[in-house]
Amino acid sequence: MRVGYSRLPRGVGPVSHLAARTSEPDAIAESLERYASDLRRVGVEASALGGWLQRALVARGFEAILIEARHTHVSLSTMRNKTDRNDARGIAQLMRLGWYKVVHVKSPEAQRLRALLGCRQLTSRKLVDVENEIRGTLRGFGLKVGKVSRGRFAARVLALAAQADTLVEEVIQRMLAIRETLLVEYRRLHQLVVKATVSDPVCRRLMTVPGVGPVGALAFRSGVDDPHRFKRSRTVAAHFGMTPRRHQSGEVDYTGHISKCGDREVRQALYAAAASLLLRYRKSCALRTWGLRIAKRSGMKKATVAVSRKMAVIMHRMWLDGTDFRCSRDLGAAAATVSATV
Repeated sequence: MRVGYSRLPRGVGPVSHLAARTSEPDAIAESLERYASDLRRVGVEASALGGWLQRALVARGFEAILIEARHTHVSLSTMRNKTDRNDARGIAQLMRLGWYKVVHVKSPEAQRLRALLGCRQLTSRKLVDVENEIRGTLRGFGLKVGKVSRGRFAARVLALAAQADTLVEEVIQRMLAIRETLLVEYRRLHQLVVKATVSDPVCRRLMTVPGVGPVGALAFRSGVDDPHRFKRSRTVAAHFGMTPRRHQSGEVDYTGHISKCGDREVRQALYAAAASLLLRYRKSCALRTWGLRIAKRSGMKKATVAVSRKMAVIMHRMWLDGTDFRCSRDLGAAAATVSATV
């Protein structure tokens, strides 16, 4: 854990001992107390422990802030030698000069919701991995599972495994037992997601948007955390990496793919919600009609990204205004409503 601090204008003091300390609030606070008389602020680099350390240092009376790791890395890369001592001193210089970006520290509630979503997604991925491994094992013996629903998967696999030798059949049975355990726990985690969504008024309001389900609403809720930290709703899409990159230098000026910065889980949830709106929703909706026009002109993938970006803007404005989504049939009125949210 790299920690730096800035003192009053007299200069930056020694920080080598901070780099050698363990990542514990008490150890860091003990090192900082000897400079408490002229200590101005403490910078903690964003990391898995960064938010916890920042809150703990604030609780101990220090003006601690969380700074962006990518921006800090670029600044520290100018040093010839990379050591913990140089990194701590570099962060202290950034704090003294103001060359840093403050990172929003998620609330404990948002962190709990994000942990729930992360564990559910991990279980889902491992469930798919186990099923693919079973398919691959049987395929090596010429036994193809084919297209089958998740409810009939075990029966289909057992019927095919009976055609193989005893060892392969025993291996498949053990893999099916692992799959059954993962499936049971995945369903339990999904029920926890649904329960957390139903009990949250913000998530219930966000689910009025067509295509947005419990996972999408909870991911957006935990990703934004505090809607007032965005001055404009249009910056929410850029925060989650759904706006195109731009490179301009002299005569060179081109627009690339989306930046994909920020929270990947929220971006994926918005993309899935937009795909559900465009491909499954059948009622009249100006947002869907607008997306289908883009799909006809530029392709379904670009249309899905555009709709997900618009969804982020609309959902943030709904959160601030406390209003539900209204499906407008008039494209002109819908465009005016969307522009008003920006």
